Amino acid sequence: MLATMAARSHREPKLPLERSLERLRERIATGDRGWFFAQIADKVSERRVAMGLSQRELAELVGTTQSAIARLERGGRPPRIDTLLRIAEALDCELLVELVPRG
Repeated sequence: MLATMAARSHREPKLPLERSLERLRERIATGDRGWFFAQIADKVSERRVAMGLSQRELAELVGTTQSAIARLERGGRPPRIDTLLRIAEALDCELLVELVPRG
């Protein structure tokens, strides 16, 4: 598959999805703290602490494990959207996702 993609990149311009995936990979690789999930991770941690919950208590409310909450808070693998919705509910928050055109 990589050979196919490499061969295509020499012949055709990249598709919008391919460009988006490249930008996302670059943001992840460079540790861009403005990245969407890093912002969520910080807010989850702040809200959990403000509510006086441990990671284990939040995990029990959400129906996941303490290690999954810890992984989210340290910016590890992003959770699925349904997990984010359950976290928002447990933290008495709204989960808002915004699509803003690039300037």
